[in-house]
Amino acid sequence: MQAVKSKDTVPEIRVRRLLHAMGYRFRLYRKDLPGRPDIVLPSRRKAIFVHGCFWHAHGCPKGRPPKSRADYWLPKLEQNAARDRTKIEQLESLGWNVLVVWQCETKDADALAVRLQAFVDES
Repeated sequence: MQAVKSKDTVPEIRVRRLLHAMGYRFRLYRKDLPGRPDIVLPSRRKAIFVHGCFWHAHGCPKGRPPKSRADYWLPKLEQNAARDRTKIEQLESLGWNVLVVWQCETKDADALAVRLQAFVDES
């Protein structure tokens, strides 16, 4: 677990490269916002979280909990998902639009670019 990064992960870098190539400029890990979003576009009041499927309990094949030590992993992963929901609600109550990009969604760059463009350009 020591090797698991919390910043500058491969999925995050994929999203950042796409946004930058589309001409958007952004800030990273704003500490003054709930949940420290991975990517923030302050002028548009948009926040993007890039979640790892396993750590944030996504329903895809990568997001399945391990079969061993379920008594340890299930509460931990459920707590992560609950914290994510709380932080997103807090951001939205402050007037921010929030997008969650899952690790498995970063594989298809074209589909991700369309999704990011739609999110950033919406009012």
